[in-house]
Amino acid sequence: MGPEPDATLLAFDFGARRIGVALGTTRLRTARPLTTIETERNDERFAAIAALIAEWQPDRLVVGLPLHADGTPHAMTARARRFAHQLEGRTGLPVVQVDERHTTELARSALQADGRGGREHRALRDAVAAQLILQAYLDTPDDPRPA
Repeated sequence: MGPEPDATLLAFDFGARRIGVALGTTRLRTARPLTTIETERNDERFAAIAALIAEWQPDRLVVGLPLHADGTPHAMTARARRFAHQLEGRTGLPVVQVDERHTTELARSALQADGRGGREHRALRDAVAAQLILQAYLDTPDDPRPA
């Protein structure tokens, strides 16, 4: 089932070193990069996420699910699923997992085309990847469209 017709959403591009975060709404059906959480410590990650949730008051969370190109899971798939379950348990908000194949590569390409493709832009790349994950979720045809 898709999001409510006027919902605020936070999306996460989970990574071992960084978590990209994006913000979007179902009313406008658009997503934008928000920030990147740059820590490997779970307590610090969830504290940063709690602050974002307090600030933006989302109705639903979206987590990118990394898969191989053929759709099969790999090592990060299980870690991202665990992260999604922890988010749901800690926040009490519904969490949706969305196929994120190729989002990091698309984000990297878009930033390179804009002249921002080097190491110094990795954090931005992760936030843009989260934006692409959220936009894909907002664009799915079975989501209810606002009146």
